[in-house]
Amino acid sequence: PLHLTTPLSLHETLTSFLTVAIHTILYTRALYPPATFLTTRAYNFPVHQSRHPAVCEWINSAIASIDVLLQKGSVKRIVVPIFSEKGEVMERFMFDVERFPAAGETERWAEFEARDQHPDPIPNPNANTNQNPNPNINPNEGKTGVSRADIEEQLRGTIRRLDYACSKLSPLPENCNFSIAVELRDAHDAEPPIGHPQPWIPSEPSLQTGEKGDSETIGKDLGGVRSVPVRLLEAGEFVLEAWIEEGRAKFE
Repeated sequence: PLHLTTPLSLHETLTSFLTVAIHTILYTRALYPPATFLTTRAYNFPVHQSRHPAVCEWINSAIASIDVLLQKGSVKRIVVPIFSEKGEVMERFMFDVERFPAAGETERWAEFEARDQHPDPIPNPNANTNQNPNPNINPNEGKTGVSRADIEEQLRGTIRRLDYACSKLSPLPENCNFSIAVELRDAHDAEPPIGHPQPWIPSEPSLQTGEKGDSETIGKDLGGVRSVPVRLLEAGEFVLEAWIEEGRAKFE
């Protein structure tokens, strides 16, 4: 379809983007040898994808679990942290989706309302032409959803910016590893990922977002010591912000 008109279509587009972004991070941060990646294209832009079946399966499984939480409206941010061999936080790749539309099981296919800021049409003084009498009116107003072409153009720009930002970061030490985490919304109606089987486990105490109390460990690695902006993407209901945090341990 030319337009993404439902929460489900936005979630599918987001999860596809996250998959591309994670493979890009693994390649550009040299977490695996370059020979284990193949070059392909996404959003009409050259990208790298891991060829290792176990890596791809693990990423796809994590993305599927994220998709379940997105549909429940529980996710505030998706995070890709990179750890040193000693478990120290080197970098965190942040994807803020707090402004993404949340929808229940029965609302996933419900179409968004049309964005029409001019409900009273302005008559065309020349009925024989198709010229817009008011150039300030957006031709997309009144249409339902978000243009797929617009979103893919912005996602292409985001992947390009991510690739560039990663290339400017200082090298990581050898034998680093990564994970995928989610930060949950603070809303009382946001459902935590509990149940059985459980694909999620609590993150390291230094990356917990809860109350610190008297602990000097909880949350101490949040925010990092240096932040690198990647891109803010706004296209109708599709709102995503990405940035990189470099941890204190990286500079010690």
